[in-house]
Amino acid sequence: MERKKVAYMGCLGLIGVITTEFGVIGILPQLAAHYQISIEVAGLLLSAFAIVIALAGPFMTLFMSGYNRKHMMALSLAVFLFTGIVSALSPPFWLLLLVRMLPAFLQPVYISTAVAAATNGVDKKEEHQMMAIVLGGIGIATVTTVPFATYIADELHGWNYSFVVQAVVSLLALIGILTGLPSMPVPERKTYGKQLKILKKPGFLISSLVVLLMNAAMFTTYSYFADYLGRVNGMEPKMISSMLLLFGVMGVLGNFVAGKALSKSLTMTTAFFLAGLALVAAGIYYSASLSSVGTILLIGIWGFLHTPCFLTGQAYMIATATEASEFANSLSISFGNLGIAIGTAVSGVVIAGYGIHNAPWAMLGFSAFALLMMWVKALPVFDKRRS
Repeated sequence: MERKKVAYMGCLGLIGVITTEFGVIGILPQLAAHYQISIEVAGLLLSAFAIVIALAGPFMTLFMSGYNRKHMMALSLAVFLFTGIVSALSPPFWLLLLVRMLPAFLQPVYISTAVAAATNGVDKKEEHQMMAIVLGGIGIATVTTVPFATYIADELHGWNYSFVVQAVVSLLALIGILTGLPSMPVPERKTYGKQLKILKKPGFLISSLVVLLMNAAMFTTYSYFADYLGRVNGMEPKMISSMLLLFGVMGVLGNFVAGKALSKSLTMTTAFFLAGLALVAAGIYYSASLSSVGTILLIGIWGFLHTPCFLTGQAYMIATATEASEFANSLSISFGNLGIAIGTAVSGVVIAGYGIHNAPWAMLGFSAFALLMMWVKALPVFDKRRS
């Protein structure tokens, strides 16, 4: 029960983290209009965040791996709180971009620390369930705080109110961590050399590429969710907020299903949700010709398949490096965010050259490539285990 409490508190903090990272998705059109920049340039607020995570995350996690886990989680959330406050003041775009990048240095530290704290000492059967609880914060944020931040910005006619919501969520999460968690010193600090050895494992490197490609697929279209639904499907801002809510609700359901399925078959569960993304990409492309009910149904299916990929990707990658799970976790976050940056950037190029309605084809391409790499990793020469 105590371990579940740690997992739920980790989930609470992750809600604050994800609200800050993805809260800009729903207000990208408003930000572009305010700063008189293109939607692709506004997308840097998401991709730059992801690039910092990808480049700095593993080093930050290695450096802080021996410190008290409660303190590291609290420090991370304090930086996220600071970011929300400054961003809400409507600074110049260059400063907004800079401030957005600051918490990215600590995002992998928070997630890997929270997962390590929740899974420490549990058996293999419970490990994926504890991880699912922590990472469930991603789905919960997409259900509640991310669409709520977009809704408030629309209702009050100011994109900066979205950042106010982000700051409040981070503050509540910080208070929860400080008051709800016991001190959690690290029992044994692993040497840097022991942790770095996992980088020599071919199976781990291929799984890293799978996670990168999977996240790239996820964010080619999702990064421009509001703009896509507005321009291609003709939805009004309030309807887009409702679709974000639906997307998140279905994501929470998908995350619950994935958490149960992972304990039965890690590889098949990962492949199922990834293949689903590939199929739904074609549906998104043709969604303009669907009825309103058909479009809503498609967005629900999309959300159900999208959100669990955070969980399945991390579990798939960590399984190949159990001897240094915390470092492997941070690397999965880094590779995932590098994928987010690549997917957002590639999609931006597609949008600029061929129109936003073609973004789902990039989603399909990345998904297919990731599935191919999963097949390569399953070859006996790379992975003799059957999950």
